[in-house]
Amino acid sequence: MTSPTQGGPRLPLEGVRILELSSYVATPLCGLTLAQLGADVIRIEAPGGAPDRTRLPTTNGGSSYYWTGLNKGKRAIAVDLSTPDGQEVVAGLAEDADVVIANAPYKGLVTAQALRERNPALVHVRLSGTWSGASSVDYIAQAKVGFQQVTGPRGQSVPVNHVLPAWDIAAGLYLATGALAALRQRDETGVGASITLALEDVALATAGNLGLLTQAQLDPVTRGADGNHVYGTYGRDFALSDGHRIMLVVLTARHWHTLLEITGLRAAVVGLEEALQIDLDDEQVRYAYREVISSLLEPWFARHDLDGLTETFAGHRVLWSAYQTFEEAAEDLGGNPLFAELDQPGIGKHLAPGSPLVFDARRPAPQPAPAVGEHTHEVLADRLGQARFTTLLTSRVVDSADTHLREIA
Repeated sequence: MTSPTQGGPRLPLEGVRILELSSYVATPLCGLTLAQLGADVIRIEAPGGAPDRTRLPTTNGGSSYYWTGLNKGKRAIAVDLSTPDGQEVVAGLAEDADVVIANAPYKGLVTAQALRERNPALVHVRLSGTWSGASSVDYIAQAKVGFQQVTGPRGQSVPVNHVLPAWDIAAGLYLATGALAALRQRDETGVGASITLALEDVALATAGNLGLLTQAQLDPVTRGADGNHVYGTYGRDFALSDGHRIMLVVLTARHWHTLLEITGLRAAVVGLEEALQIDLDDEQVRYAYREVISSLLEPWFARHDLDGLTETFAGHRVLWSAYQTFEEAAEDLGGNPLFAELDQPGIGKHLAPGSPLVFDARRPAPQPAPAVGEHTHEVLADRLGQARFTTLLTSRVVDSADTHLREIA
């Protein structure tokens, strides 16, 4: 749980209690985002743990790097929602909660309608697959939109999925935005809200907002994969003399002229413009003649190694970067205040990110992800009474973390 900084300003969501009934990427990311802003996020999962607790990548001992990354700073209780008693426990918790995050249409006492009848001020946000209620996941949503048809090497007819679950990530941040907007509305009206978001709609909205679906309706143009070229402007990868590859992007006329000065290609480009009667100061023209430009730049980059190129580009505000592996990127985290040391049970000590948002020059340190049911007793015993809690524990409706913590130890 995120704690207030001693003597410092409060985080914006301190005092907000959130129940999270979720798994995989989008809804846990929503909860993580709100927890990093100070909310008390209580993750509810079945006794034994949610199915994504062992998702790759994992340690040799089976602890999931993925799961612990998405669930930092939350509390966890284990409750069997398939039973009336388990549903009553969660419904009772929702009476005092501000937000419920869900990624399934739960039944019985824990539907959005039932929870809001007990707590009209509750904000309930739920992720579905499609607008019609059908199931979907990120890679299915990818297939429905069109980006995969223009990803990959030129001339390849097979669609290429992106390894980044972009629609899950966007959906998680949309859900957090919706929850915050509903809390703002509740401050004015005293009434909560039921918010639904379809994963596929996130992908379709993005393609529409970027103009791609509009063009497809009004001016359809078949567009195929184009390797690492950046569509609509000049940008692509280049090989260096030492085997490294870099990515270069030229967005503005300033970027373009700076690049020509550094590479010594101004005279060649002027001659090219005169011969072809074109103006390469125009971004769209640079894109149209990207192969011609590349034929001039490739030999120049091939004469430089990474150290030399870094020195040559220093101070010129050129948009470029060497390609790195995850391992190489991980070697360069220590100087970034986003990261702080975290000792995660089952994982060990490592540099973990806090929130990318910085409030008043303040960024709270990341907190460990919880074990299964780690906070069940802490959250429920006082609320239910020890006798009732013990009865539910004995009947396995709820589960504490004792056995799981012993296994980790």
